[in-house]
Amino acid sequence: MKMKSIAGIVCYVKDTNKTAKFYKALGFEFDKNEPDHVSIRLNWFWIDFHPQDKEDKPEFQKEANLNNKGAGLFLYVSVENVDDFYKSLISKGLKPSSKPRDWPWGNREFVIRDPDGYKLVFFQKIK
Repeated sequence: MKMKSIAGIVCYVKDTNKTAKFYKALGFEFDKNEPDHVSIRLNWFWIDFHPQDKEDKPEFQKEANLNNKGAGLFLYVSVENVDDFYKSLISKGLKPSSKPRDWPWGNREFVIRDPDGYKLVFFQKIK
């Protein structure tokens, strides 16, 4: 059997309103923006954000309450012009963790953390 695609991910957050505001400033489309669930989309890929303090299923509570959200994970988002995108985020008052930089693997990229520490890497191919 063959895999077809990755559809999306689920992330636990402290404050869905703060999360919604952050991702709206980045330019993501919203599928849902409710007090108990925020869902964003970029093309076909979605991210659902659930409030960590409202998780009532025991099998998910441990994950919901972890302090170091997204440790070791970097979500890569392709942009047309990484320098212009970086400047647009700065102009909105957002604070990326790094400045755009060229890397040996052929990307120019920078990192920004969301309010819960999840890392997004905005990049463009340069080679």
